[in-house]
Amino acid sequence: MLPVVSSTALMAAFLIGIFGPAFAGESGTSLRVDNAAQAAFVRGASRIKDIAKLQVTRDNQLVGYGLVVGLQGTGDGLRSAPFTRQSLQAMLTRLGIASGDDRVSAKNVAAVIVTTNLPAFVETGTRLDTTVSSIGDATSLRGGTLVMTMMQAGDGEVYAAAQGNVIVSGFQAEGDAQKVTQGVPTTGRVPNGAIVEKALPASFSNETNYILQLRNPDFSTAVAMADTINAHTASLYGYKTARERDARTIQLSRPKSVSSARFIASIENLPVAAQSAARVVLDERTGTVVIGAEVRISRVAVSHGALTVRITERPVVVQPEAFSDGVTAVEPATDIEVASRDGTLSKIEGTSLDVLIQGLNELGVDPQQTIAIIQAIKTAGALQAELVIQ
Repeated sequence: MLPVVSSTALMAAFLIGIFGPAFAGESGTSLRVDNAAQAAFVRGASRIKDIAKLQVTRDNQLVGYGLVVGLQGTGDGLRSAPFTRQSLQAMLTRLGIASGDDRVSAKNVAAVIVTTNLPAFVETGTRLDTTVSSIGDATSLRGGTLVMTMMQAGDGEVYAAAQGNVIVSGFQAEGDAQKVTQGVPTTGRVPNGAIVEKALPASFSNETNYILQLRNPDFSTAVAMADTINAHTASLYGYKTARERDARTIQLSRPKSVSSARFIASIENLPVAAQSAARVVLDERTGTVVIGAEVRISRVAVSHGALTVRITERPVVVQPEAFSDGVTAVEPATDIEVASRDGTLSKIEGTSLDVLIQGLNELGVDPQQTIAIIQAIKTAGALQAELVIQ
């Protein structure tokens, strides 16, 4: 006969399997999964690590100037890009090759800017992906190789060196009368192309106070996150460790009995039901409409008609009569058509996202017309949400 397992035990086992060590003590003992955590998870809550970022250390941007060689005649014109010629001559000089001739006209070299991000906690020898972008008149970096490039941070110190084959997804093909370009052939990537030469100092393990910063600031989310962390740490360490400071930040205090890494690992997977402000995003260039789940529309009547004006030019060639002194002429002729589609008056009342979308679909409008309708509803004061126009 199979043993009977309670639903609470099943939920605890499920959460431990999903969220990992956050629901297990340092000795491997399972922690209690309270009803609030279960309810939050059922409501579609997010993990703390997904909605907040630990503000202890940050990424640093690195940049360098270098050369890409080995191009198939798609590099910089050395006469129109003098900095490429100077860089090539300086590189050859460092390699012990005299190159004082200014008439060099190689087309297989391109000057580039190399960029990457130096993440926190990386050590010397770590490899990073880099982005390579042409700054001259090169038409493509496909097939090129980035020569060793020193990469600096904002303080002027060199933290990485980049070198390797450039991977380009775009391409360009041209003939005498036509050119085809797909993607951006003057930008590419060097996977694992940069090697960290100098690590940034970090004091994460010695810190006792930390700041969690919400990616989307909200007072309700900040309070809910602090309460969730306090409920967890009170049962695990015996006292509360979190305090909300404002809509964006939560302050944490690490217990002395646990390391920094274990403390953050024990709370970053806790489920929190994130709240968000009602927002409608409109992109008029692409016709994209994004409506948040919290958006509401008061009862309003909408009538939307379409007026189409079509102008067609039909020039007429007039030939002179035979044996006359006239000349061939072109007389303009224009046809103008005006079509109007009568709009019907419809009622829209969005008490939920599904009802709102159904009401807009009943009008039979396309995305561009939907944008105009939503803007008009906002002007009428019936849209209970923030309107963001891109």
